[in-house]
Amino acid sequence: MPFIPIAITIILFCIGIVGTIVPLIPGAGLVWGAMLLFGIMTGFPPGLTLGFFICQAVAAVLVMSVDYMTTALGAKRSGGSKAATWGAAIGLLLGIIILGPFGIILGPFLGALIGELVNGIPLRQATRASFGALIGLLGGVIIKLVIVGVMIFWFIQRITPLW
Repeated sequence: MPFIPIAITIILFCIGIVGTIVPLIPGAGLVWGAMLLFGIMTGFPPGLTLGFFICQAVAAVLVMSVDYMTTALGAKRSGGSKAATWGAAIGLLLGIIILGPFGIILGPFLGALIGELVNGIPLRQATRASFGALIGLLGGVIIKLVIVGVMIFWFIQRITPLW
C-alpha cells in the first residue's frame, strides 16, 4: 500500500475527529472526503465500492444533523423553548470563536440561557433549559464520535486486505 495516500488519509481523519468535536470544522465531511481521496489516489481498490461510499455519505449526513437534534431534544426535554435551542446553537458558534475550547461548553449554555431570558422565562426555568441544551449537545458529541469511529473502522476493514 503506498505511503502517501495512507499518510494523507490519516491526517485528514485526525482533523475530521477534531472537527467532530469542534464546530466550524466539518468533521464527518473530512473523514468521508479522506476516504474518497484515498480511493482516487489508489484507483478505487475492490473494497471501496459505490455502495460503501453511499453508506459512508449517509453516515456523514447523520453526524452533521446530530448536533441540532440532540441540543434541541435536550432543551425541549428540560422545558426549554425554541429560543433556548436557537440560543444554544448560536452560543456554540460564538462561544468557540470568542472563548476557544471553553466555548464548546459555555457557549451553548449561555446562548440557551440568554435565549430563554430574552423570551421572558424566569431565571430558574431558563437555567434548567440551559443545562438540558448543554447535556443534549455533549450527548450529541459522543454520538458523533461513535459514528465517525465506526466510519473509520469500516474503512480500515475494507482496505486492510490490500496490505
